[in-house]
Amino acid sequence: MAKLTEYKDMKPRARTVVDGIAAARGVDPSAINNVWKALARHPAVMEQFAAEMKAAFAPGKLDPLTKELIYLAVSVTNQCDYCIASHGAMARRKGMTEEMHEEFMAVVLAAQKGNKIATAYRVPVDAAFEEQ
Repeated sequence: MAKLTEYKDMKPRARTVVDGIAAARGVDPSAINNVWKALARHPAVMEQFAAEMKAAFAPGKLDPLTKELIYLAVSVTNQCDYCIASHGAMARRKGMTEEMHEEFMAVVLAAQKGNKIATAYRVPVDAAFEEQ
């Protein structure tokens, strides 16, 4: 189990990352998520992950809920309990309803099964699906 570092005990480099995240979210830095508390002992990894998350969730062609649903789908597939809880909560805050969650899970589970079928049967990719 990772050792969590509370905000008050973080070194300046980790605090800088947390301050940026907290400001963007409009939350108190001491209430930052546990993943950041775990990464605080490894500031280089923390800074890189924070930059990647900021870039991935920056405004773009995909709306914020779609981005959360993609992250949630990958988390379900990778069986990450922390990320399922975290990004499930974020998706709900961004508008995911229970009905949407049910439909979302049906798609994720169908995709997992389809992936396993294609892998198990070693199905070759159709020429029509190849990039031109």
